[in-house]
Amino acid sequence: MARTQVTVHADTPAPIFDKRLFGQFAEHLGTGIEDGIWVGKDSAIPNTEGYRTDVLEALKALKVPVVRWPGGCFADEYHWREAIGNPASRKVKINTHWGYVAENNAFGTHEFLNFAERLGAQPYVSGNIGSAPPYEMAEWVEYMTSPIGSSLAKERAANGRDKPWKLAMFGLGNELWGCGGNMLPEYAANLTRRYATFVKVPAGEHVMKIASGANDADYNWTEVMMKMAAGSFDGIGVHYYTIPYDWSHKGAAIGFDEDQWARTLAKTLHMDELVTRHAAIMDKYDPKKRVALLVDEWGTWYDQDPGTHPGFLRQQNSLRDAMVASLNFDIFARHTDRLRGANIAQMVNVLQAMLLTDGPRMVKTPTYYAFDLYKGFMDGAVLPVDIRTHDYTKNEWSLKAISSSAVKGTDGVMRIALTNVDPDTAEPVVVTLDGAHAKSVTGRILTASTIDAHNTFDAPSAVVPAAFKGAKITADTITLTMPAKSIVMLELR
Repeated sequence: MARTQVTVHADTPAPIFDKRLFGQFAEHLGTGIEDGIWVGKDSAIPNTEGYRTDVLEALKALKVPVVRWPGGCFADEYHWREAIGNPASRKVKINTHWGYVAENNAFGTHEFLNFAERLGAQPYVSGNIGSAPPYEMAEWVEYMTSPIGSSLAKERAANGRDKPWKLAMFGLGNELWGCGGNMLPEYAANLTRRYATFVKVPAGEHVMKIASGANDADYNWTEVMMKMAAGSFDGIGVHYYTIPYDWSHKGAAIGFDEDQWARTLAKTLHMDELVTRHAAIMDKYDPKKRVALLVDEWGTWYDQDPGTHPGFLRQQNSLRDAMVASLNFDIFARHTDRLRGANIAQMVNVLQAMLLTDGPRMVKTPTYYAFDLYKGFMDGAVLPVDIRTHDYTKNEWSLKAISSSAVKGTDGVMRIALTNVDPDTAEPVVVTLDGAHAKSVTGRILTASTIDAHNTFDAPSAVVPAAFKGAKITADTITLTMPAKSIVMLELR
């Protein structure tokens, strides 16, 4: 009998896998926006109204549901009026958080909201609580959402946009415990109540107000925010980055050994405990689960690539990062009653990016392909999964060899994700369908020859999905052998 037994409970669906769990994050940081998304209309790089055409098309293919902007730490020093109107007249300021470089504000409110619209994504705008008064945020929301008639709506029209945008989500500051103001939770809760009062949209419209959430395991932050201010917001965040070592020495993005592979994957599993415990606190004050939990910053954070600009957080992206993404999606699937949004950091050229660019060149990362494998999970009904497997262990790091999650997609297709974290050993797996039958199974696999395999501009296909033909189905049973260090997505019909 196979050492790994997976049972998919198809007759007891859980809450849907909210598509916003595939959200992205674009901060004014390094080349994440300038050169990554935006090159301007006069650029020699092929563009669509200033947006890189290659990046735009690659992200459209992922069906990106949400983009969070302008930060991050940058948000609480961002003043929206500095980045509207004639680009030549916009204020040039210093980005004090990221590299101490000039920010020319070429990419502002219009450019971002039009970008989200082109993607078909919901905009998640982070407001400035840390250094701006409430009226500045209130006027920004009115500028974005008000129909023609008010002075701000007329100003928006004069700047090229007649009709209002659909503002889906609005952040009430970012990391108020740190770069957003170094606040104590009680003070942050009071400010959240105050600022939320002035976030108003037209009748018939709704904007989801998102409170600045906890750093990692700061459960007291969630406790205080929920106790004092839960009636003022619709969602609250939590931020957690997978760092192999610590903040002073994070570890290399490539060229790592198996110990670093194992420690990184083991540390990313901390996400399960975080979501469980923050959600339990929320349950005390919101038993009907009205307020959503959002992991609105997550992903790997390594020492940035040698030779890159200090503070730009440019890092290579390997098969290990794709594994981190898949493990997190499996964790998210276990918590969809409360967890209804997430934003990986970040979309292009920064941290665990989907895409890397260099001048006119672009490459899709292994993380991009992990998102591509899982995109059929969007808004699917989660099917609970039981797994009986053994441990993969390296030195002091130990985790289950096989991870899994499953959904019934909006298209009626059952999808079962399987991840083998063991970098050396293939794993026979038996999947039992409880309450369902299928006639056929197809699949795709993401793997590579080495644990740090990655795509480069000169070799863009080192880590790409391929057809997986190793699954066999008989009534309610699927048998397969998972290759070492692989992610397999099965589709059952």
